[in-house]
Amino acid sequence: MKAIAAGLIALAGAVSADVALWGQCGGIGYSGETACVSGAFCQYQNDYYSQCVAGAGPTTLSTTTKASSTIAATTTTAGGAPTSTAFASTSGLEFVIDGKKGYFAGTNSYWIGFLTNNADVDLALDKLKDAGLKILRVWGFNDVTTDQQSGTVWYQKLSASGSTINTGANGLQRLDYVVSAAEKRGIKLIINFVNNWSDYGGMPAYVKAFGGSQTSWYTNTAAQNQYRTYIKAVVSRYASSPAVFAWELANEPRCKGCATSVITKWATETSAYVKSLDSKHMVTLGDEGFGLATGSDGSYPFQYSEGSDFEANLKISTLDFGTFHLYPESWGTTSNWGNTWITAHAAACKAAGKACLFEEYGMTSNHCTIESAWQKTALSSSGVSADLFWQLGTTLSSGQTHNDGHTIYTGSSDWTCLVTNHVAAIG
Repeated sequence: MKAIAAGLIALAGAVSADVALWGQCGGIGYSGETACVSGAFCQYQNDYYSQCVAGAGPTTLSTTTKASSTIAATTTTAGGAPTSTAFASTSGLEFVIDGKKGYFAGTNSYWIGFLTNNADVDLALDKLKDAGLKILRVWGFNDVTTDQQSGTVWYQKLSASGSTINTGANGLQRLDYVVSAAEKRGIKLIINFVNNWSDYGGMPAYVKAFGGSQTSWYTNTAAQNQYRTYIKAVVSRYASSPAVFAWELANEPRCKGCATSVITKWATETSAYVKSLDSKHMVTLGDEGFGLATGSDGSYPFQYSEGSDFEANLKISTLDFGTFHLYPESWGTTSNWGNTWITAHAAACKAAGKACLFEEYGMTSNHCTIESAWQKTALSSSGVSADLFWQLGTTLSSGQTHNDGHTIYTGSSDWTCLVTNHVAAIG
């Protein structure tokens, strides 16, 4: 979904001098703090990256090399021991979380990694845990192309003359806290690396920095090199974390008018790259499910005009499961048509022998009536093993979170219908 920025909150509070859970503590090109917080030790990942992980062991890792001028030293908010050390996986057409195979419910929150108040992050995740939601999809990107005001959260500044990955207190440390807080609550995170849309930078920011167009982004060498540099920076921070459900290549990748081979080739090569960095976690594409012959009625979403071939992408061996979204109001279809969309993707996933995630869905009215019907269809369709409604809504210290018309707020009647009742139906 195309999120709309509602402003960012100033970061308050002091930052610990010791490196906290999942922060960098050593490696070639690093000269920051090497002492981990209490309860963590510095674990070697590769020659270029060591990180603080939970457990007993040596608390420092010596290094005599200098830090890169484009990457700030990492210090993160302290986390705690995870509630589960098991990594999420698939078994046939189903997902496996904490040793349990079956169907799972979850939601999306693009904003949670941009919060500057740790208590707000805790509050939001507590709501999910209490409700029985197991999967949360979050934005793992926040790209800018210009200098930002002090206190503004940003993850990466893109520039043809030299890009900067912000690992400071107003950068990836905000995502660090989300990961550590999710670990404590047994919540699994889908973390994606770039947006198709301009919200929080995305591919348009890469185009601004490196030239070309959004359709050429997938083959632009300079853009792809920096994209992979960013992927490595994020993956290396959380490669050992059981809180990660999966890495996601992009939010709703499209290449309008392109041959579908463009996205398929890019997804094949990029997912293999992610697997080379981290073979323990799952990887997925994050597409909307466009381009599908199985069950097609010929309507726009089933067509290939957005450059996507759902069935071809399902065959990519380094993508562990498929994804699809559903927004009839934006696609010129009807709410009842949504059930056709779900069953068609379930059939394609079953034929491919892969689990699929109904990753985003929403209406701007009649949430309970329409979306609960979609949930029932997904739950009863072999091939679909989880669904995540768009999007989570709650009240934080700064007030109510962003309402884009699709938001389902905690404590509302829609929440009872689409969360409480749905989780109970899953059992």
